[in-house]
Amino acid sequence: MKEYKVENLRNIGIVAHGGAGKTSLSEALLFNSKAIDRLGKVLEGSTVMDYDPDEIERKISLSSALAFCEWKNHKINIIDTPGYQNFIADTQGCMRVMDGVVVIVSAISGVKLETENVWGWADDFGIPRIVFVNKMDQERASYVRAFDDIKKMFKQRPVKLNLPIGEGESFKGMVDLLSMKSLKFSDNFKGEYTIEDIPDDLKKKADDHRTELMEAVAESDDRLVEKYLNEGSLSDEDMRIGLRKAALKGIIVPVICGSALKNISVQPLLDAIVSFLPSPKDIPVVKGKRPGSNEEITREVSETAPFSALVFKTFVDPYAGKLTIFRVYSGILNSDSTAFNSNRDTKERVGHIFFIMGKKQTAVARVTAGDIAGMAKLKNTLTGDTLCSEKEPIIFDPIKFPTPVISLAIEPKTKTDDEKVSQALARLAEEDPTLKISRDPQTKDLLITGMGQVHLEVIVGKLKKKFGVEVEMKTPRVPYKETIKGTAKVQGKYKRQSGGRGQYGDCWIEIEPLPRGKGFVFLDKIVGGSIPRQYIPAVEKGIIEAKEEGVVAGYPVTDVKVTLYDGSYHEVDSSEMAFKIAGSMAFKKGLQESKPVLLEPLMNIEVNVPDETIGDVIGDLNSKRGKVTGVVPQSRSQAIRAMIPMAEVLRYAMDLRSMTGGRGVFTMEFSRYEEVPGHLAEKIIHEAKSRKEEEKESH
Repeated sequence: MKEYKVENLRNIGIVAHGGAGKTSLSEALLFNSKAIDRLGKVLEGSTVMDYDPDEIERKISLSSALAFCEWKNHKINIIDTPGYQNFIADTQGCMRVMDGVVVIVSAISGVKLETENVWGWADDFGIPRIVFVNKMDQERASYVRAFDDIKKMFKQRPVKLNLPIGEGESFKGMVDLLSMKSLKFSDNFKGEYTIEDIPDDLKKKADDHRTELMEAVAESDDRLVEKYLNEGSLSDEDMRIGLRKAALKGIIVPVICGSALKNISVQPLLDAIVSFLPSPKDIPVVKGKRPGSNEEITREVSETAPFSALVFKTFVDPYAGKLTIFRVYSGILNSDSTAFNSNRDTKERVGHIFFIMGKKQTAVARVTAGDIAGMAKLKNTLTGDTLCSEKEPIIFDPIKFPTPVISLAIEPKTKTDDEKVSQALARLAEEDPTLKISRDPQTKDLLITGMGQVHLEVIVGKLKKKFGVEVEMKTPRVPYKETIKGTAKVQGKYKRQSGGRGQYGDCWIEIEPLPRGKGFVFLDKIVGGSIPRQYIPAVEKGIIEAKEEGVVAGYPVTDVKVTLYDGSYHEVDSSEMAFKIAGSMAFKKGLQESKPVLLEPLMNIEVNVPDETIGDVIGDLNSKRGKVTGVVPQSRSQAIRAMIPMAEVLRYAMDLRSMTGGRGVFTMEFSRYEEVPGHLAEKIIHEAKSRKEEEKESH
């Protein structure tokens, strides 16, 4: 493989809302640069980037994919990202290693929610961008409308680099406002074009837009403003240099129109990527921390600096094992060498290093500063880890992913798959940092938590296709608990005589409520040996086991204090077992006499919504028994803080999506337990008893 200087590398992402044409554009970039010899199509399942069986079946990108191409002696690493809400968190993770992005805006639908999200992330990371207005060949396409949408929605100044020749079915090419020539494309999808003079009917429009472009470039630089005011124009060279500087600073965003599907205007986009998006050299140093301290250290983006890289993606294949994808920030990594994982303080054996083209891999001897590559079978390295030189270690800030929002309980269809499910989920969680796996300690449900219903359905599909494990999905059970509101003094006496040695245990306990969240307290106040010392732990054990199933609906008991204060024993018949049973009997009797009640978990929730939907969302939270505690204004939205019962928000991700058109996001965490209102408690108790009856019958 040819090696490229750092300044001749471009690490770019293709980002937008779902269905905007990201994968089609990636395919066209690869085809026009001759990285591939056939233009694949998403609908036919023949693209380089969407190669996963689920992606081919659903005809959408579920995960980011990588490829690379050469254009005018530059290597362009392309990351094709997902755009649908359930999978866009992967895009956010990958943006950490992008130097530039191509944001696709549809000429039909304009700027959509997910485009706003990725644009905001590009702002957060300080990533320069180019906009490609796609689908100019389709009915109802409008370059003017799409451009106005960009202008209205974002703070950066968009500038047109070209004008369309025709729109919809009549779209044939574009006028290049830098060269002031027209490019007429053939309709054979091969990207062939002829360079011609600007059509007469577009000359005036082209001149006006060229002037607009020149003024925008001049205004971005004091030297160019002076030159423009003195001479009345800028040279082509001034325009290109000025446009690059302004684009790299994020002052200007170049906009190009075209059609990825018909392969029109893709070569001008490749030119713009090379000319107006940064090389790794344009980001001169990267910052990290010295392991074990908060001291900030830097690495120069240079081959001569110590090796450092960030792992931003992990693929898990049941057969090939784990593939680790990383961006090199400094130095060189050779194949058949060793890298140091500074996050985990461990060495990793580096075998083959490869460049990635969709699902294909090309082995290389080494990878240098600024480039992106992959390697297989690293034992301990996960997404977000730093690989570096052991002699001069550094830790880069970890990649931040959004918090998963929806949980489902899963159950293997066969008992024999129990262990396989856990192993398979652990592998999938390595690949997908937004997938969380847990087991509810109370309900014993195995929970998978992700970014949405479709995300979790895809995970379940992967369990079957990749690992041969079938599971059923269910709504998680709410971990209700029980407590008491009164006090009682009760006796638990267990006496059994059936010939030979009998059983005898007798204890008196006082049971009383504790403040919420205090759990369980056992006090031994036996005096005078009414119960021998060796039997007191048995009484406590009996009570602890009994509190796992309360008397209201069979849920665990919490926030109670039990004091053992008296009892009696038999010198021959008493035993640990007898006192354990006596303790259990006393506790159950005490619960009945202490005004037992049902408790439910309450969640702290923060919902971030656009201004125009705040009324609907607050009304919905109130209808779900939520208590709004505050509303905090954000830049273009409102953050609603509330406390709400868990039972009301098990499917909240879908409710919020429908209320806000997909624009609302939320985070949630456990707060505390509170008593369930009486009318609801009856229903929960009835359901719990019915479930127990069913379980008895099934056994």
